[in-house]
Amino acid sequence: MASLKANNKRDAKDVQEFRGQILSWYDKHARILPWRAAPGQKADPYHVWLSEIMLQQTTVGAVIPYFTKFLDKWPNVQALARAERDEVMSEWAGLGYYARARNLHKCAQVVAGELGGVFPQSEAALKDLPGIGDYTSAAIASIAFDKPATVVDGNIERVMARYFAVKDAVPGAKKILKVHAHSLSDRRKDRPGDYAQALMDIGAGICTPRSPKCGLCPISKKCVAHKQGIEEELPVREKKSVKPQKFGFVYWVQDSEGRVLLHRRPSKGMLGGMVGLPTSEWVERKKKRGVKHLENLKDLTFAEKRQSVHHSFTHFDLELGLKCAISVNALKTQDDYFWCDENELKTIGFPTLFSKAMRLST
Repeated sequence: MASLKANNKRDAKDVQEFRGQILSWYDKHARILPWRAAPGQKADPYHVWLSEIMLQQTTVGAVIPYFTKFLDKWPNVQALARAERDEVMSEWAGLGYYARARNLHKCAQVVAGELGGVFPQSEAALKDLPGIGDYTSAAIASIAFDKPATVVDGNIERVMARYFAVKDAVPGAKKILKVHAHSLSDRRKDRPGDYAQALMDIGAGICTPRSPKCGLCPISKKCVAHKQGIEEELPVREKKSVKPQKFGFVYWVQDSEGRVLLHRRPSKGMLGGMVGLPTSEWVERKKKRGVKHLENLKDLTFAEKRQSVHHSFTHFDLELGLKCAISVNALKTQDDYFWCDENELKTIGFPTLFSKAMRLST
């Protein structure tokens, strides 16, 4: 791996030139996003925080409708703090990585209840809040409060890898990429928020993973990878290992009154705190899958459908065989299981996995 000390000191003139080119480009080509402040206006910390939490491991296109929906429903941090957690989780359904939603609600309650509705401005204080780590604290500090901070997301990593021609593989090279990004920092507070967002926009729209538009890039003349003609080869990615495969069953249980049996999953673990259909445990051997959660579910008669639900999580792929109860008598529900009228199912926000299962069941 390249030394973390390599090229980590930049000439002040080079830094100012680089940042000047980035900011000049941004003034003309900045993306218009619902959480961004208009030119000359201060960013709303609530908008910045909400968007940054949603954007963790999620694309801008996927986040925009959720951000708009949340803002319409909860226009400030106090309103979000007053919301029921179940309602927040329901509105988050489909966006994935559900621990973010739980921490979002916890953070809103801390800010509204303990900090008087005011977000702290320093990276250190921001990191003390639920769900905020190194990247998110730097992004909020710079964008919301114009504080100098080294902001490095996936887009900025790609820009740095190419600009400095870092040939070490990501994720192992993340530290050196952050060192390079920090070497271009301006501690004199020269529009740090705009600078961070400019780098994000260049990474998203110009320095793209495939077919980068180097002819439109404001910093291509000094980009080492571009000079060497290897920009499309960088950043180098470590070969992904094959994802584990997990298996189980998902159950459609409907009684004579038309009610459907639902399950609120434990707060910790996959899809924590979310409402969905009952499932068996998820195992790595297909023939080991079976009924696990409801003791008397095993007494029901099921028809196993030919369809299966397939879903990919970050760390494994899942296949759930669909089983539909043929007859349901007096089924007693256990904790976290409840009946729901079929016509009310549309009012519940289900994770994508269970939305897929319901489309097969109905």
